[in-house]
This record gives sequence, C-alpha cells and structure tokens, in this order.
Amino acid sequence: MSEAAPKAHTYIVKGTTGDWEIVVGLEVHAQVTAHAKLFSGASTEFGAEPNAQVSLVDAAMPGMLPVINGECVRQAVRTGLAIDAQINKWSRFDRKNYFYPDLPQGYQISQLYHPIVGEGHLEIELDDGVRKTIGIERIHLEQDAGKSVHDLHPSMSYVDLNRCGCALMEIVSKPDIRSPAEAGAYVAGLRQLLRYVGSCDGNMDEGSMRADVNVSVRRAGEPFGTRTETKNVNSVRFIMLTVEHEARRQVDLIESGGTVVQETRLFDPGSGTTRSMRSKEDAHDYRYFPDPDLLPLVFDDAFIADCRASLPELPAAKRARYESTLGLSPYLAAVLSAEQQTADWFETALAATATRIGQPQTDVAARAANFISTDLFGALKKLGKDIGDSPVSPDALAELLALAADGTLSGPLVKQVFEAMIETGDSAAHIVEARSLRQVSDTGAIDAAIQAVLDANPEKATDYRGGKDKLFGFFVGQVMRAMAGKAAPGIVNDRLKALLDG
Repeated sequence: MSEAAPKAHTYIVKGTTGDWEIVVGLEVHAQVTAHAKLFSGASTEFGAEPNAQVSLVDAAMPGMLPVINGECVRQAVRTGLAIDAQINKWSRFDRKNYFYPDLPQGYQISQLYHPIVGEGHLEIELDDGVRKTIGIERIHLEQDAGKSVHDLHPSMSYVDLNRCGCALMEIVSKPDIRSPAEAGAYVAGLRQLLRYVGSCDGNMDEGSMRADVNVSVRRAGEPFGTRTETKNVNSVRFIMLTVEHEARRQVDLIESGGTVVQETRLFDPGSGTTRSMRSKEDAHDYRYFPDPDLLPLVFDDAFIADCRASLPELPAAKRARYESTLGLSPYLAAVLSAEQQTADWFETALAATATRIGQPQTDVAARAANFISTDLFGALKKLGKDIGDSPVSPDALAELLALAADGTLSGPLVKQVFEAMIETGDSAAHIVEARSLRQVSDTGAIDAAIQAVLDANPEKATDYRGGKDKLFGFFVGQVMRAMAGKAAPGIVNDRLKALLDG
C-alpha cells in the first residue's frame, strides 16, 4: 500500500476575541502564448516601444470588428484538459462595460455566463508534505486592457496600448485556500502547469501572469465573511504577503467594532500592506450582455481529442514516474521535474549516460540525477545561467559519467574535469588526455606513494598500529594529495591497510 499523504493543518489568525479562519479565492490572469492578440493580428511580443503593437481593432477605431484567434481558443482548451476540467463545446463572449483610459472600447470582451472551461482542480503540496486539492471554478477567455503610466510626467498620465487586446485566461479558483502557504503553493503549481502545457510563459515580472487575491475571515464553521479583492499581484511572495496582511487587517477591524466592506484594494510591495482603491463592483454594475459582433464558440469532440493529444506529460505524472520507474527520491523527482526544460535536459542526459555505460536507465538514474541537481545546478547558479544555457551538454555530461563508471576517473577527478568542462566547454575525454587526469590504478606507484607518506609520519603510523584507527583517514588523504587525486580510492584503501597492518 502507498503511504497516505499527511493531513492538512488549519491556519489560524489569533485575535483578541478568539481564533479566525482565512478563506481565499484567487483569480489568476494568464496571458495566452500566441503570436497575435485575441481579436486582432497585432504582435504580443513583450518589450516593444509604447504603442508600437496596436491595430485599429485594439484602438477601437470606428467600424473595426473583432476576429477570434483560434490558437488562443486551443490553448485555453489544452489548459482546461490539464486541470481535468469540463470543456464546454459551446461558449459565448460578453461585453463587460466600464470606462478607463487604457480601455479604448469602453468595454472588455470577456466571458461570464458561458465560459470555455468549466470546473476542474489542481493538487498542491506544501513544504511539510501536506497535499490538498484546490477546486477551480472556471477558465474564461478575455482581452487584456492597456497600461496606464503615471510616473513619466508630473501632471499627466500616459497610456500604452501594446498589451490591449492580448488574450488572457482568467483562471478562477474556488474559495478552498486557507493559508498564505496554500495560496503560494497554488499559484506556483499553476504557473508550473501552464509552462509545461505551453499556454502561458508564467513571467510574473513581465505581467503575463498575475492574480487578484480575494480574502475574507470567519470563525470556524461560520458562513463566509465579506471579502476584499486585491488586484494584480505579480509574484508568489507578494500573493502570500497579501493574504497574511489582509487577513490580519480584517480581524483587527472586526474586533475593534468595524465592518469589512466589499472593495478593491492594491498591494504595496514596499510596506507589505494593502490600501483601498475603490468599492468592489458586482456583475450587474458592469452591465454584461452578449457581444453582438462575435458568434458563439462551437467545437466538437475531435477538436478536444486533438488538444488532449498535444499535451505533454504533466508535472505530477512526471514526478510519479521518476519515483516509481527510475527510483528517484521525492526530492530529486520534484527538483528535476520543476521545469519542462530541466526535465527534458535530464532525460536526454539519462538516455545518453545509459547508452555510454551500457546499463539500463534505472541503474544510472540516481547517479545522473544527483550530479545534475548538485554539481551542474551549483555551477549554473554561480554563472547566473539556466539549464538551457549550460556550457555542458547532456551528451557531454554522459561522457563524463561514463569515464567515472569505467574507472578512468575517481570522484575527485570527476569534479576537477567537470570544472574544466564548465570553464572551457571542452569534452571530458579531451580534458582527461590534455591534462593527464586519468586515474592511477598501478599498485606499484600507489605503494610507493604510501610508503613515502608512512616514512614522513612515523609517529602517526605507530599510533595507528597502537589502536588509533581514526588516523586511517589521515593517511588516505595524504596519499591522495601526494598523487594529485589521481589514485584509485579503492586501491589506495586496500594497499594502505595492507602496508599499515603488515
């Protein structure tokens, strides 16, 4: 039987009048990976000059009509399938009416009553191993607004419409989240999933993924309290801080005799606090109605099947396979499956290593995984690079591990050769030959080095023979140093023991 997952614990906010429970729901806005916007052909590339990627449709010029981008629909369906959600074969776009300088139309084309994706779920795992399933209410497609810039002029605001019209998936969780840690784990897990699917790049610092954080508090067992919504929080850490601060603020407000009002708030990263922005609108305030310029979206089972077939192995399945099939520890499985690029690199290196050594992948998986997660990741961190920019390729690493497996390189030499590979980009075999780093297994040379060490340390040799067994490690170190780390460790141990005891 498999071991049961640890039980979830309850996060409590301590108040002067007792304990309070947090209730959190998250609305994550994820920009869809597509070359063009949701209803126009304008580019979605990040970093262009302001207003350089704005079509007549985006600018709401008279007579312009939206045309749906089929790739955005496909990506939304693929995302829905990845969270095991209901896919609605009939969905409709609505107009959400509000006025803001960076929304030229005076309304946002969105989906309210008939979203493209229905109920699904995402399993999260906290740092202490607790697992929990968070319900997802819906995913709907909508167009993004532009961006108002307030800090370039003392008395005027500028408007950049490059982002206006970009396709967003709004992923709405159920109010199942009960702590800052759960909120953080949910967003991190969702980001990982979106990046695996390829439907969003997850670059929160660029605004392509951000969350509206809905928080309320209640006594245990009581109905939900009044919630506030903190808009456009753009990092996992800030989302956790928003939940923590807003819950504390609400508890203090209620216990001092005040009332929480339904409102929209903003998070201040500098102070780690939230502040009021405006009263929170309800659906009727936006005067939703079906968009008359767009036909409903209709697709068949074949389209859904094609979307499903295009999905990669998802993170949870990959982790499980690494543990059950390759025998990796849960930690290594999680580290190596954290990003699709990392997993692909590992699997390529693993296949090459198994081929070079002539053993099944299951027999060399732990060896390759440990080296990648420690030595390679450590070297890349020092260089400030990710695995896609590694100066050592998967096949080059496989060659190094094969040289260790066949006895050409000892452990210390492996590290020495690897450092040279990182520095030069040369192959392991080239470095071994060019620098004469081949492991020495000649017992005559090793015996000579041992005898020289014993002759230089007669008192320690006497102490060892007198019962101070811990000195054995000292002699091993001295011999390895004398042979510049090239001596085969197993032979050194065997010959040293024989000469000390002889």
